[in-house]
Amino acid sequence: MTEAYIIDSVRTPRSIGKVGKGALAHLHPQHIAASVLKALKDRNGFDTADVDDIIWSTSMQRGTQGGDLGRMAALDAGYDVKASGVTLDRYCGGGITAVNLAAGQIMSGMEDLVIAGGSEMMSLTTTLSQQEAAAGLPVYGIGSGNERLQAVHPQSHQGVCGDAIAALEGISRETLDAAGLESQRRADRAIREGRFAKSLVPVVDDDGNVLLAADEFPRPETTAEGLAQLKPAFGQLAQTAIDDRGTTYAGLIHQKYPGLEIVPVHHAGNSSGVVDGAAAILLASGTYVERHGLKPRGRIVATANIGDDPTLMLNAPVPAARKVLAKAGLTKDDIDLWEINEAFAVVSEKFQRDLDLDRDKVNVNGGSIALGHPIGATGAILIGTVLDELERTGGRYGLVTMCAAGGMAPAIIIERL
Repeated sequence: MTEAYIIDSVRTPRSIGKVGKGALAHLHPQHIAASVLKALKDRNGFDTADVDDIIWSTSMQRGTQGGDLGRMAALDAGYDVKASGVTLDRYCGGGITAVNLAAGQIMSGMEDLVIAGGSEMMSLTTTLSQQEAAAGLPVYGIGSGNERLQAVHPQSHQGVCGDAIAALEGISRETLDAAGLESQRRADRAIREGRFAKSLVPVVDDDGNVLLAADEFPRPETTAEGLAQLKPAFGQLAQTAIDDRGTTYAGLIHQKYPGLEIVPVHHAGNSSGVVDGAAAILLASGTYVERHGLKPRGRIVATANIGDDPTLMLNAPVPAARKVLAKAGLTKDDIDLWEINEAFAVVSEKFQRDLDLDRDKVNVNGGSIALGHPIGATGAILIGTVLDELERTGGRYGLVTMCAAGGMAPAIIIERL
């Protein structure tokens, strides 16, 4: 089996995902996806006709995000028509999955040069969700309106799931607020010290004018007192009926966990931010590297996927991490840096507790609470982030994982070269 090498990784800045507020919200989704593909081409000088495939992740594939963004963005980026593309959806986990599938294609000997990544215009998806809600369509909760599936595997809103996990684990709002504050502190330090500069590429318009060159979402002025004053976001939603029988989001969880008192503890300050963004990673086989004189920055050590309880939905990262460590023949002590997506503060908090991790090795440059979570792109962003940080610190191994709707989690271990 051949090695799958990481040649380069790029991402856009993350823009506030709200029309009228975000610097990128007016763009076609194809444009920000093309931005990172162009950057990979310009930085590395490869012949785009050599690209065997572009494996792309976008979660809400409706409206202008519908169709095959992997292919369309490549054409928009000026790639040779031979560069094929495909677009997938594993909810929040799609960005990692795109890289894992690209690595698998290369390691099996089927492909030599593959780009993996993803994009999400959450400014668009928010608008679509509002339109669908106004039309009386079920907007959230996997299986909403599907009583047959919900009877077997009730699945609620992710925010309500986060509050339920906090109740089950005895994790207080104060602890979650502290995690949100630490994410802001670490992100602010990383930005001030230029730790994201290696991968960050500006988004420009068709005339070359810079639209956004730095992350737009972080709030370094955040304080513990300010977080304590924020109203929980999912308390009222938990009691919202989602069908004509009066089933609520909390009721879906109570089907599996009767009597659980779900106390609302998550809010905008300890949950992931709504943003627009894209990321892409260039991977190559050893044969391609030697033939073209490329210098790999890293290699894929192991990948894994796993499912867990779909009702709690957010707990699969821990078993995913254990599975990928076993595949790699490594222990947690071998991992220099961890990236666990901060979908909600309870996810990263439970992950660190369950694995008994050194917190100084986890999300060292902040996470999605401070920087935002562009659903289909985040996994690829995190892989690039951990590679940059391994290079900065001289570490060897990084592990990246994240929860995904439906109770899933992909995971990957990379090695700095």
